[in-house]
Amino acid sequence: MCKIITQNYDFMFILKQLRRKKNINQTDLANVIGVSLRTIQLYEKKDANIPIKNLTKIAQYFEVSLSELYRLELAENGGGYGLDGNQFYGNNEFRPLGEGKYLVTAPFLSTVQQKTYADRFSDDDFMLKCPRTSFMLEEGRAKTYVAFEMDSRAMENGLANGIPIHSVVLGELVPKKNVGRFLDKGGIFIMVYAEGVLCKEVVGWDERTGTLTCHSFNDSPEYADFTLALDEVSQIFALCRKEVPV
Repeated sequence: MCKIITQNYDFMFILKQLRRKKNINQTDLANVIGVSLRTIQLYEKKDANIPIKNLTKIAQYFEVSLSELYRLELAENGGGYGLDGNQFYGNNEFRPLGEGKYLVTAPFLSTVQQKTYADRFSDDDFMLKCPRTSFMLEEGRAKTYVAFEMDSRAMENGLANGIPIHSVVLGELVPKKNVGRFLDKGGIFIMVYAEGVLCKEVVGWDERTGTLTCHSFNDSPEYADFTLALDEVSQIFALCRKEVPV
C-alpha cells in the first residue's frame, strides 16, 4: 500500500542556501521581508516557526511557491538533492530508484478533503498542509500529480481494472488546452468540479459541444452514463496508478 505522510508545519527553510544562490546577506533579506536581522538569524536556525505572511514574502522574493520551499527543505535534510536539481516540481518530489524508475511523492486528498480541494486547488497554503503519499512510476518527468481517495463504488466491478471504494488513485494533471488529444484516446480520468471530485471512464468526447460522456464500471442503475461539460471541470487528471485497499 502507499504510505500517507502527515506534515509538521513548524519547520525551518534553507534560507542560507537560497541567499547564497541569490548572492544576498541576512541584512538584505531582512530588509526585503521587513523584519529585523535577528529575526532572519532565528529563521535560519533549526525548528524555526515562521509566520505565514513572512513565508509568503520569502517565497515571492525567491520566486518559488510555499510548497516548493518546503520540498527544498525536505531535500536538504534528506540528502542527495540540491537547489539546482530537477527533483522537485511544484508540490511533487521525484526520487530516482534506478533502472528507469522513480518514486513520486504527491499531495493526498482524502474523501473529506476533496470538496475543499475543489475550491482551493490553487491555494499554496492549503496544498502545503495536505498529507502526502508515494507511488512508483516508470518516468520522472516534471508533471503535476495528485492522489485521491475514491469516495464511491461507481468504479467497482469485481475485475482487475476496477477501482474499489477507498482505493487511492494517482492522477497526472492534463492541461485543459490539450485535453482533447487525451480524451480522444479514452481511459479513466479524475475530474475536479464545483461539487468535488469524480473518477470515471471517458467513453465519448464531443469537441464541438465540449462535452464528455462519463461511464462507471459498476452496472447498477444509479451509476448510469452521463455527460459533463468540460467548462464545468476546473481540473482533469489522467489516472496513472492505483492502490487498492486490502
